[in-house]
Amino acid sequence: MSAKHLGKGSTCPPLQRGKLRLYSMQFCPYAQRCRLVLDTKKIPYDVVNINLTEKPDWLLERSPLGKVPALEVDGQTIYESMIIADFLDEKFPQRPLLPKDPMQKAKDKILMEQFNMVISAMFKLFYSYNHRMDQDFHAEIVAALDVFEKELSVRGKPFFGGDKPGMLDYMIWPWCERADLLTILGGEQFKLPKEKLIRLMEWKKAMKEDEGVRVSYLDPEIHAKFLKSRMAGTPDYDLLVSGH
Repeated sequence: MSAKHLGKGSTCPPLQRGKLRLYSMQFCPYAQRCRLVLDTKKIPYDVVNINLTEKPDWLLERSPLGKVPALEVDGQTIYESMIIADFLDEKFPQRPLLPKDPMQKAKDKILMEQFNMVISAMFKLFYSYNHRMDQDFHAEIVAALDVFEKELSVRGKPFFGGDKPGMLDYMIWPWCERADLLTILGGEQFKLPKEKLIRLMEWKKAMKEDEGVRVSYLDPEIHAKFLKSRMAGTPDYDLLVSGH
């Protein structure tokens, strides 16, 4: 069950003692990055969901750019998903997610940056949905994912983090969770080629079974329903709210 998204005219809920506060949006992949880290490390937190179409004025006091995710800790707020993730990994050392080796950490961060090519191509493809989904964007996605397919092969482990997921795994997961939207929205011709992405498909299956992933995981059909509402100009933020 999700909490209702708060918008203009709402009051910011009081902070809960002993918990961090994540300002989020239920379907935001960047906010999901932060939830994955919080859930994997079992850090106590509460979530305040934001209506991003009608943002409450009090959000700007905490996130000056009006963006989610934002994390409030001891009266101070930080934003940007990977900055929040790094902060949490350093402040809460249980279940460390970043490699200790400086070179490996640097290489993983390069791959996180490189994954922006996948994110950009998916964004362009989804937002061409109301017109005609472009095969060129699909080809961009497959080419960008090939880098990660090869990297998994080189590492020889089920996850980029080794025998269990690490920061790189969690930072790219939200878009991999949404990968089936390509087929749902565009048909079979937009399906990712399993024969070219064998290791990534095995990785995806293993990630779905991860304890930290299961907390925030949503079925692709639910993601598709929200995306269609957003494309229609009436985003159904409270799609998962009971009684909605």
